[in-house]
Amino acid sequence: MHQYNYTSTSNKLLVAEIVKLLTELYECKGRQDLYIENAPEILKSLMDQAQSLSAISACSITGSDITAEQLHALAENDINPNGRAEEEAIGYYQALTSIYEDYENIPISTDTICKLHEKLYRYTPGVTGGKLKQNDFVVAETMKDGSEKVQFVPVKSGDTRDSLNTLCNKFNEALQKGTYSPLLLIPIFTLDFLCIRPFKHGSGRISRLLTLLLLYKHGFFAGKYVSLEKIVAENIDTYHSTLRESADGWHNNSNNYMPFVRFYLELIRTTYERFQERVELRRNGKLSKADRVKSVFEKKMGRIKKRDIAACCPDISMTTIERTLAELLANGSIEKVGSARATAYILKK
Repeated sequence: MHQYNYTSTSNKLLVAEIVKLLTELYECKGRQDLYIENAPEILKSLMDQAQSLSAISACSITGSDITAEQLHALAENDINPNGRAEEEAIGYYQALTSIYEDYENIPISTDTICKLHEKLYRYTPGVTGGKLKQNDFVVAETMKDGSEKVQFVPVKSGDTRDSLNTLCNKFNEALQKGTYSPLLLIPIFTLDFLCIRPFKHGSGRISRLLTLLLLYKHGFFAGKYVSLEKIVAENIDTYHSTLRESADGWHNNSNNYMPFVRFYLELIRTTYERFQERVELRRNGKLSKADRVKSVFEKKMGRIKKRDIAACCPDISMTTIERTLAELLANGSIEKVGSARATAYILKK
């Protein structure tokens, strides 16, 4: 049986690499607080974009697609969703809204987790939202020959509630002691939650909602203005590989949390990097969209791909990005390197 020992686990993780990441994130938080104080109008615009993109990306991670226009119609016009993608997207959007609006008063408990799951699947027939799994299952990968390879065996259904209760209690105790940074404890909690897999459907989405809730409760707000889910989707292979690596041996307490914790801290750092880039881009006067694309090259070094520009400027269409790149190539400001999917651009000196 797994033991939720946050003292022992945290001690093992306090190596130079992790300490450096934690230090960088607290420095990011200091800059974040200045932005919140001095650029409220910019942040409101970024928050609206991030909330929609988070719901869309949460669907894409599990293989469902929905457009921004579809989600906007659902959120603004209070219409009934049509199909699984719309059902899950509006459910995620509304669950995320409840966290945005009331994170300070939402406790970390089994009851909270079930309520978030109920919101998530409120519109999805065939999935009983808010109910813990009733049957055992395994996490498996389908191989090329059609066979399945077991990746992980979650906690048994009959032990799920007790495991969740223990997880939440031990985590809250560790936070109250204040010995270790919440930023170190949160990814440990997330991995433990994913190893329990309390729901047949949606445990991954709930884990990301809980991550955002916990980050907000401890003053780390970049995920309100930049979609954490989008960055997970962009790095989904690394997410799955580090999860598998850190979950190996979890049941008998021989697992290594380091790969997943490192990945999650780097994920949060990327969220802050994009947050700072987007605020600065918008603070530099009323730049045109083309000028904002150009400014990406002034702020980043090395090779830049179209997707990097789109990540910095999510409100700018790919058509505008491509047109601006063509102009910069034509006037000699940038140089094209690579070809096909490896195509990138560098700023000429």
